[in-house]
Amino acid sequence: MTRERKRRIEGSIALALSTLAAILGLFWLVFILGDVLVHGLKALNLSLFLNDPSPPGTEGGGLRNAFVGQLIITIFATLIGVPVGVLGGTFLAEYARGRKIARIISILSDIMVSVPSIVIGTFIYAILVRPLGHFNGWAGSVALAIIMIPVVLRTTEDMLSLVPWTLREAAFALGAPYYKVITQVVYRGAATGILTGILLSIARVAGETAPLLFTSFNNSFFSLNMKQPISSLTVTIFQYAMGPYDIWHEQAWAAAFVITIFILILTITGRLIIKWRYR
Repeated sequence: MTRERKRRIEGSIALALSTLAAILGLFWLVFILGDVLVHGLKALNLSLFLNDPSPPGTEGGGLRNAFVGQLIITIFATLIGVPVGVLGGTFLAEYARGRKIARIISILSDIMVSVPSIVIGTFIYAILVRPLGHFNGWAGSVALAIIMIPVVLRTTEDMLSLVPWTLREAAFALGAPYYKVITQVVYRGAATGILTGILLSIARVAGETAPLLFTSFNNSFFSLNMKQPISSLTVTIFQYAMGPYDIWHEQAWAAAFVITIFILILTITGRLIIKWRYR
């Protein structure tokens, strides 16, 4: 057997195994999404968004408290995590460029992206829940914000690094101070990439359950008080899926469908922005 024929056989085997692995992965992805779609659409109705939960085991009711609670927790997590992540990425790309501390922070950020979310939840439980003696919505927002920060930080750092240094030099030549160069020149050039990173970080935390179990916990009633336990959609899905009632299972499927569509829209939006800006 010639060397060329041997390489072709090895290449064909590698291609076949890779194709098989891709098909296997896509099968389970389509299977899961299809299952959520079929069961979720059947249980989807307007009362799910307008009504609060009914007593356990009774028909009717909705998940208005969970939808509103999830929205509030995610909004505050975004308000906490995005500024910290953008400013941290700006520091690494602009003020610490080429320094050892920038490499260390970048490595730590990459590690934080891979840390299980339940670890972050237990950490926030130890510093924001246990000292206060009760669960609260602010702890849930802080836990989600910590998950968002490394994603936004690394995206901001990468996008700012792509802006040519000559643009900064041109602004310096006009007498602009460094902070104005960053805010009016560099940020404008990297705005699309930063926005994409923010959208992807929101999609990353929108489906998290484990951190909220240790922080905001849950609430069966409608509440806007972030100082007390507050309902969230992901924890409600978990509790309803584990419950004994069929109506709970149906509402859990419908809620899972809604949050899946939300994450899908955010992800597609981020990809479209990247394609539009960097095509």
